[in-house]
Amino acid sequence: MPLPLFSINHVTVRNLNTTLFTNLNFTVNHGEHWALIGESGSGKSALLQTIAGRFNITGGIIGYHFFEDYLQQAANADNNNTHHKLISIVEGKHHFRNLSNTTDFYYQQRYNSSDSEDALTVEQYLYTIQAVPHKAIYWSLEKAISLLKLDELLDKQIIKLSNGETKRLRIAGALLKNPVLLLLDNPLTGLDIQTRKEFNLIIDEIIASGITVIMATSPHEIPASITHVAVLRDGTISQIIPKDEFNPELFLQDAADGIDNENLKALLNTSSPKTPFEFIVKMNSVHVKYSEKTILDKINWQILPGERWALLGPNGAGKSTLLSLINGDNPQAYANDIVLFDKKRGTGESIWDIKSKIGFVSPELHQYFPTDNSCLQVIESGYYDTLGLFRPSQKTKAEIALRWMKALEIEKYARVLLKNIPASAQRLCLLARALIKNPDLLIFDEPCQGLDEHQQHHFKKLVDTICSLSNVTLIYVTHYQHEIPESVTKVLRLKKGMVVNL
Repeated sequence: MPLPLFSINHVTVRNLNTTLFTNLNFTVNHGEHWALIGESGSGKSALLQTIAGRFNITGGIIGYHFFEDYLQQAANADNNNTHHKLISIVEGKHHFRNLSNTTDFYYQQRYNSSDSEDALTVEQYLYTIQAVPHKAIYWSLEKAISLLKLDELLDKQIIKLSNGETKRLRIAGALLKNPVLLLLDNPLTGLDIQTRKEFNLIIDEIIASGITVIMATSPHEIPASITHVAVLRDGTISQIIPKDEFNPELFLQDAADGIDNENLKALLNTSSPKTPFEFIVKMNSVHVKYSEKTILDKINWQILPGERWALLGPNGAGKSTLLSLINGDNPQAYANDIVLFDKKRGTGESIWDIKSKIGFVSPELHQYFPTDNSCLQVIESGYYDTLGLFRPSQKTKAEIALRWMKALEIEKYARVLLKNIPASAQRLCLLARALIKNPDLLIFDEPCQGLDEHQQHHFKKLVDTICSLSNVTLIYVTHYQHEIPESVTKVLRLKKGMVVNL
């Protein structure tokens, strides 16, 4: 009987002082491709990282049975970690490096031309990737670029890519390593509608090239080429189901939840009375250009107090750049006719004046917080608009931060470091950070990325409740129509940097 591709037998998995799995068993045979599903925090991402060799393993054994064959074929494979080099993982956090060979990116770097020049271009980044030499070299630079449609992005700095463009680049980079195993952690998050439609074909071609795919995903977004589904619950694999017998409707979570309106109303009244504004945002023929590439062209947009907008468009349409002009992160705001909170940009207002009125969340924001900050500290930092708490905690503010955590059902993570909690809980912490100061404007850029169905439903209901209890203004960005709160009544749609009416 042939050996499986790899197997995990009776192992205990730990990360620092936390036990992630006890008596874990998981086997993947040649020709199998797996989807991992389960609630947020069930262990899907942890299982992928276990396979990738990221955690401490005790008891039992992990057998990479493909390793010896490929090691014998490798020309220069002379260390004990070669089998991990034959595994590529695409996860939530990127590990890009600057041209100066550091990972010291900062959030606003993409919008500052002098600093963003220190970032590699897409083409330069792809050229840095080397595969472990073995006979199964299939993915060339040309094939990876073609499959992930990166042709038009080759000369663009990676720091300037949209969230979806970054995801496509990282999948291409993983393929260039020509791995035996490709591990994908929620690969569809951040991708626009068209790319999600094409994802089945992308996975088909990856599998046809001889790579085994294991992916954590939603029950409703499992590609046709997947052969098996593993259901995780509370750090255990509770079910294994052949894909052709899998019914996603049986794995719907209970969406019912209760929001404490009185507690929420009290939280929304913890700040001073708001200053009335005529305009929250007023843009007149806004134009943004980097080198020879136009990012935004002739944008006219007025947002009045209390309006709730959806900002829609495909990856690379200019949504993030447009938000950066509002949020005070983009210096090109000074070269445009932009009014924020009744003050024209460039007439003496500071970036901190602007940020004090805005609660902001974006998909990549969690990457820029200090690694020694607890979740409670991260949320309290929202009072000061800093990416992390750099001053002594104030008891009153910390208490309010904890109340917001309870409202978002994440209070159990209060004293845990942000870096050590599930990605879904990280995003909910940043949502609490955006809400804590009761801002005049909420900007939610793909806020439901990585959340399970219950969390999405709870957050959507929370947003609608906040909107019903206050006059807060909202800008909501998503690629999923069902995520848009009912309180949203207006839409601005972008395509290639221009407003379009569809």
